[in-house]
Amino acid sequence: MVLGKVKNLTISFDCLNDSNVPVYSSGDTVSGRVNLEVTGEIRVKSLKIHARGHAKVRWTESRNAGSNTAYTQNYTEEVEYFNHKDILIGHERDDDNSEEGFNTIHSGRHEYAFSFELPQTPLATSFEGRHGSVRYWVKAELHRPWLLPVKLKKEFTVFEHIDINTPSLLSPQAGTKEKTLCCWFCTSGPISLSAKIERKGYTPGESIQIFAEIENCSSRMVVPKAAIYQTQAFYAKGKMKEVKQLVANLRGESLSSGKTETWNGKLLKIPPVSPSILDCSIIRVEYSLMVYVDIPGAMDLFLNLPLVIGTIPLHPFGSRTSSVSSQCSMNMNWLGLSLPERPEAPPSYAEVVTEEQRRNNLAPVNACDDFERALQGPLFAYIQEFRFLPPPLYSEIDPNPDQSADDRPSCPSR
Repeated sequence: MVLGKVKNLTISFDCLNDSNVPVYSSGDTVSGRVNLEVTGEIRVKSLKIHARGHAKVRWTESRNAGSNTAYTQNYTEEVEYFNHKDILIGHERDDDNSEEGFNTIHSGRHEYAFSFELPQTPLATSFEGRHGSVRYWVKAELHRPWLLPVKLKKEFTVFEHIDINTPSLLSPQAGTKEKTLCCWFCTSGPISLSAKIERKGYTPGESIQIFAEIENCSSRMVVPKAAIYQTQAFYAKGKMKEVKQLVANLRGESLSSGKTETWNGKLLKIPPVSPSILDCSIIRVEYSLMVYVDIPGAMDLFLNLPLVIGTIPLHPFGSRTSSVSSQCSMNMNWLGLSLPERPEAPPSYAEVVTEEQRRNNLAPVNACDDFERALQGPLFAYIQEFRFLPPPLYSEIDPNPDQSADDRPSCPSR
């Protein structure tokens, strides 16, 4: 009898998205198939899968223990998120090469389904860093008698979702700093920097609107700049290793002495980057926006505004709310408001609300029905009650003066 051969062993996932990329989050069911292609007949003891998710850090540092004595200190740490094993064919025993219990697989292609559930507890997002990683994978092992096992490992991606539509991530971030340059006994004027962004949370592909004002009262030429930085922090044995990387940057116009530059929503686009990792005990990935002034021959003046890169993008209503509120406050502070000398009259009540709408909304309404209808829309958290009541009549002239113009007291300042 001529034994067959294993021609191909692959793993495929049942993807949950349209992009055909295996991406999951905590609580999801990971399912797929182990595909086995053989030529001729083969005997198999077992076909197993092993699924695992873990975070691991590792780095080394050189130490000096005295004259002519040096050694290397290793720092390693690991956190396991789940460990799942299953047998698709055969039995548990690997050391039994007897003829009993073998399974015969005929020539051709064969599929063996598997599935397991990810833990409900928060999982760290998949990540590859300088001194550590967060990885999730499924490994298939085909065991045959008197032969080495055939092994294959395939990774899948896990995203621990960060919703940037939370109040803490929708809050504006701002700061102000000032620096005075000194050269021997001469002191020049200060360089001041104010910067603000409309929120703290963003997703990859978005552009950050930067509102800033840079005033150069020094005697030097300076250049305002902005940059997004990623900070990777790794923890092991009570020590911390940090890596800082530039993600994106922009440059403003050079400012000579006595000049001021204003950024009215200057855009800095976030490239495809890993989301923030905030819940892992040994790996932390954070982002920040640095708005700074490049000063030749002196320490730069800079502001660090914290960022969180999330996975759930901004809802349209949240975008409008945060944008309008932040734009209003920024315009009030830095850009000033120009109001028209004579305000335009609003539309009349009849132009906005029909008579049928007015009658319907004056009728008694069941509170439970109101609540259920509000839950169907996106504005429940922001709108408590709405009624089509007419606004006061608008007029530039008081229709009911209480006293004649002659009897009115005159303003002494006019």
